[in-house]
Amino acid sequence: MLSLARLVLSIAVFVMIEWRLDVAATVGFVIAATTDWVDGWYARRYGQVSRLGRIFDPLVDKVLICGAVIMLADPSGPILPWMAVLIVVRELVVTAIRAEMERAGTDFSAAWSGKIKMVLQCAAVALVLAARAWPEWTPFTVPLAVAATWTTWAAVIATAYSGLEYLWAARSLVR
Repeated sequence: MLSLARLVLSIAVFVMIEWRLDVAATVGFVIAATTDWVDGWYARRYGQVSRLGRIFDPLVDKVLICGAVIMLADPSGPILPWMAVLIVVRELVVTAIRAEMERAGTDFSAAWSGKIKMVLQCAAVALVLAARAWPEWTPFTVPLAVAATWTTWAAVIATAYSGLEYLWAARSLVR
């Protein structure tokens, strides 16, 4: 149910981004990203892990992140178009590999690099949205736009590293 709610909220966030409702988009995105953590915690804590949840939850994560970076990609930054392409391609490749590994009966759970990548991607998108909403705010002694740029680069590096790590883990499948 939480994953379905996150999917609906993700679509609402995309509409808010398109309509430049930046404060609402920031809040909506943070809620959707946070709800992902709550969903995972609840499933593990109460033994509510299901086959559907193992497929649907990561899919919704990809919809949220990929949709947001596509909507926010801009040649003037901080999310450059090539960064959005890299993120989307990594997510699609890892999803395809995970599906094949799971079909073959091999556990292909998320690695720590994938979790760190997700945190950095969520932080980057949230900061980009916040910088759009409050362009003059400087909470970190640097403008939000600068923090968004640094975090975006960290997310892109973590995305590339995580993708390579997943490819290495699935090298028998790739051969």
